[in-house]
Amino acid sequence: MTPARNQRVLLASRPEGLPRPDNFRIVEEPCPVPADGQLLLEILYLSLDPYMRGRMDDAKSYAEPVALGAVMEGGTVARVIASRHAQYAVGDIVLSHSGWQRYALSDGIGLRKLDPSAAPPSTALGVLGMPGFTAWAGLLQIGRPRPGETVVVAAASGAVGSAVGQIARIQGARAVGIAGGPDKCAFVRDELGFDAVVDHRAPDFAQQLASACPQGIDVYFENVGGKVWDAVFPLLNDFARVPVCGLIAQYNALPQAAPGVDRLALLMRDVLTKSLTIRGFIQREFAELRPAFLQEAQGWVGDGRLRYREDIVEGLDKAPAAFIDLLQGRNFGKLVVKVAPWAI
Repeated sequence: MTPARNQRVLLASRPEGLPRPDNFRIVEEPCPVPADGQLLLEILYLSLDPYMRGRMDDAKSYAEPVALGAVMEGGTVARVIASRHAQYAVGDIVLSHSGWQRYALSDGIGLRKLDPSAAPPSTALGVLGMPGFTAWAGLLQIGRPRPGETVVVAAASGAVGSAVGQIARIQGARAVGIAGGPDKCAFVRDELGFDAVVDHRAPDFAQQLASACPQGIDVYFENVGGKVWDAVFPLLNDFARVPVCGLIAQYNALPQAAPGVDRLALLMRDVLTKSLTIRGFIQREFAELRPAFLQEAQGWVGDGRLRYREDIVEGLDKAPAAFIDLLQGRNFGKLVVKVAPWAI
C-alpha cells in the first residue's frame, strides 16, 4: 500500500556563510502515487556531501541551484514499494537521486539496480558510488601517479580522500594524508595504511608536511583549499599534477570575507616556472569510465585493499544538523543518513 504521508526537507532560505538550521524546513505532505510508467521509491539511505553547499546558493555553477521551497537534492539508495514500470518490481533496491525525502516518484530514468548480496547497499553512496568514483577518476585520469611518486591528499579520512590515498598505494605511489585531529590521523595511518599522515590542526603543520614529503609532492589531490593549500603549494615538484576536487574550507566564505593578500601572481608564476598541471573536475566528466571503476573498486573492496568507514546518522530530521557538522569537519568517514529505520 502507498504510505499516506511523505516527509521532505526543503530549502527555506539561502545561507550567508555557514548554513543554519532555519535555512531548512521539514514538511509533511501527501505521499505521491505512481502513474503508468512510474514507480514509488522508499528512501533507505541519503548521502550528504560537501557539494550540496554550493547548490544552496543562487550562483552560476556547473549545476542549477536548488530552488527556494524545493526539496534538497542528494543521492539515495531506495527500495521500490509500488511499480507501474515494466523494468522494476516491488522490492528492487536501486541507486537514485531522489533528494532529502522519505518517498519519491521515479520514471526509471537514471536508476541503477543494486545487488545487496554483493555489497552493503549504502556503499553505493560512498566507496562504490560517487565519492569513490570521484577519487578513482580524479587520481587516475588527472593525477596519473607513477610508482615511487608522492601523492598527498587533503581530507584524507573522508569518503573521497580515503579512497585517493589507498588507490595511490595500489598504483605503487607513496600516500601522505592530511586530516584533522588525532583520531582521524590514526585511522588514516593505522587502518587505511597511508605511508604518513599530518594533522592540519598542528601549530607546525607546514613543517610537519614538509618532513613527511622529503622528495616533494608529485600529485596533490585538493579537497580543502585554504591554509592546507598554502602549506602544500611550496612543496610541489616540477610537473606536479593537482586534481582540484573540492574547496571545503572556502565553501562558506562570503566574497567580501576572503582573508589575506592576493597571492594569485605568486601562484601563476609557479604554475609557469614549475610547469604544473592544475585541473578542476566534476566526476560526471568521466561517466563513461564508471563501469571500469566499479569492476576495479569492487575487487579492491573484496580483497581488502580498499577500505572504507561510514558515519551513519539515523532519521531524516537529523539531516540538516548533520550537514552543517559535515561542513565543519565533524563527520568521520562517509556521511550517510539512514532514512528508513529498518534499512539493511
